[in-house]
Amino acid sequence: MRLTDPVSEIKGVGEKTATLLSKLNIVKAADLIYDLPRGFMDIKEPVIPCKELVGSLVSVRGSIVRGSVHIIKKGRTMTFAKVECTDENGIKSGNSVSIVYFNAPYMKKTLEKMDDERVFFGILSDSRGFMIAQPSCFTPQEYREMLRVLQPVYSLTKGISNNQIKKLIKNAFEAVSLPDEYLDRSELDKYGIPDIKEALYMLHFPTDMEEHKRARKRVAFHEFLSFFIQTHPDEDKVERTFDKNMIEVADTERLLEALPYRLTGAQLKVWDEIRGDMCSGICMNRMVQGDVGSGKTIVAVLALLLNAANGHQGCMMAPTEVLATQHYENICNLVKKYKLCINPILLIGSVTGRTRTLAYEDIKEGAANVIIGTQALITDKTEYKDLTLVITDEQHRFGVRQRESLAEKGKSVHVLVMSATPIPRSLAMTMYAGVKLSVIDELPQGRLPIKSGVVTKASRPASYRFIAGEVQKGRQAYIICPMIDDSEVMDLENVVEYTERIRDIFPPSVRIDCLHGRMKLDKKRQIMEQYAAHNIDVLVSTTVIEVGIDVPNATVIMIENADRFGLAALHQIRGRVGRGTEQSYCIFINSSKSPEAKARLDILAESNDGFYIAEQDLKLRGPGQMSGIRQSGEFGFKVASIYDDLSVLNSVREYTDTLFLPQNKNRLNDISKSVSEFAFDAVDFRSI
Repeated sequence: MRLTDPVSEIKGVGEKTATLLSKLNIVKAADLIYDLPRGFMDIKEPVIPCKELVGSLVSVRGSIVRGSVHIIKKGRTMTFAKVECTDENGIKSGNSVSIVYFNAPYMKKTLEKMDDERVFFGILSDSRGFMIAQPSCFTPQEYREMLRVLQPVYSLTKGISNNQIKKLIKNAFEAVSLPDEYLDRSELDKYGIPDIKEALYMLHFPTDMEEHKRARKRVAFHEFLSFFIQTHPDEDKVERTFDKNMIEVADTERLLEALPYRLTGAQLKVWDEIRGDMCSGICMNRMVQGDVGSGKTIVAVLALLLNAANGHQGCMMAPTEVLATQHYENICNLVKKYKLCINPILLIGSVTGRTRTLAYEDIKEGAANVIIGTQALITDKTEYKDLTLVITDEQHRFGVRQRESLAEKGKSVHVLVMSATPIPRSLAMTMYAGVKLSVIDELPQGRLPIKSGVVTKASRPASYRFIAGEVQKGRQAYIICPMIDDSEVMDLENVVEYTERIRDIFPPSVRIDCLHGRMKLDKKRQIMEQYAAHNIDVLVSTTVIEVGIDVPNATVIMIENADRFGLAALHQIRGRVGRGTEQSYCIFINSSKSPEAKARLDILAESNDGFYIAEQDLKLRGPGQMSGIRQSGEFGFKVASIYDDLSVLNSVREYTDTLFLPQNKNRLNDISKSVSEFAFDAVDFRSI
């Protein structure tokens, strides 16, 4: 069986399971093998509940007290039972613990049928007695088999359990014929990494965390190698002649003079660099890094205007329909207000039927000279008359193939990529060989620095009161949670349940709604439009709002379980406020007792400079640190982190440079072919 075969061909995957897996974006066998755990449970011996263990992940053994199972409806439905605890010999300890399942009335029958002992696994709390919410439940025999063996924890969807995913992944490894290791034994030894097939298995089922770290290192090496092979500048592509006429025009200067604000010195410097590139006769290949809210978009608009005034087509690709639509509406407003020589058009997935057909015609005939969209811009049906400028916004959200596919829609094309992800300059130069780098490191005039603070869960009531106070002033707020559904083993906030809970806490006059990634696009857009129109006061959301949402009236953002996110992600999320002239605030809720977690979050409380934060984050991290929730999807990598795996990154950069030497051409071809056979590119890296 091949990696690219349908997941339905794996033992245990029927039609119903295949449908559920598709909700987790698992369609091919490769998707299942690369569906990496988001954490591990370190199963230990059951304990007797005590105050010293409150807040810890524990196992308790015992029997359901007869008649104690019942359903409570208060705020949200709870299935409640009492467990009388026993020691390892089955002797009653005299202690008991309450077991609670939220919104799971079906658990009542399940618990009532438990006549014999069970082991319950979850976080112990003390709320008028010991309690474990949403515990995993095992028979003593099942639990003994799991003892002292790391248990992978996967992202789930309703209808499929963690154990099911685990079994299916084991079946996949048995069925799929993985490609052979492509590095020589001497190379594996030199870099201290295992065979890649072993590494993939160990990422799911390591004997200990040291083995997991070695596996991560090998797969990170693979992902960096794939990245550098694809992005290494060919000698004939480093400086390509721009074979169209491009001259400086008055249109851009007139727009700069007409704007109600002055560009910052950093913006003007970057614009001069872009204008110089576009009029140089050489194809531009430039990356603009700018901190959150630094004003990258207006610089991109100036480039599109220069291109349009010279009689050519330009396009901007955004990672989400919400962001693409926002860019389109902003450009339309500028065109209308300042009578710019731009005829913009929006091309996104939800533009269908005759509207889409007409859009294709306008693009092909050249009637539209600025095209804003998502991946719809690179489909075979999208034909351009004279595409000479390609801009990708939040470029790390796109795979290499997607960016290249867009550039290849024209014959002689200027390429501009924009990123709000703060990367230290030295690291950016390593990641983007052959790309000129510009940095916008000033905030626009009138923007006040966001005031940030790190607090514990005990400060939630005070934080809610502060948010209510801002709402009373006519402002809006965000509350960010890292999950949609309740986790089996991790005490992370559930967006849907959380929204219901705080509706009972805030005054009835405060309008509250929620937003998350599993909502249909129309519903997401509707909620964001309602929020932008100030028909919603407090928006509870996952990190779906991380990129591009611009509501100047929002002045406070509270981030639950902030210790679970990377600093770069937190800085991006914080950037959803502070976009107007009013003072804005960010509250980081630290749910960890770890001094390291507090030290990391304190960096954000001390500074609003994304580049400084990135540098400090780099100093705090150790190589090989497990990614988990904090670094998911960084630059499209499944495992690798440009921060955590910096030493691996540098090693692969050096190794790739030697591969591209003329005498190693055959070796390069062999390795390039082998790397692509693992389908990492097709599954995650280039298709992000």
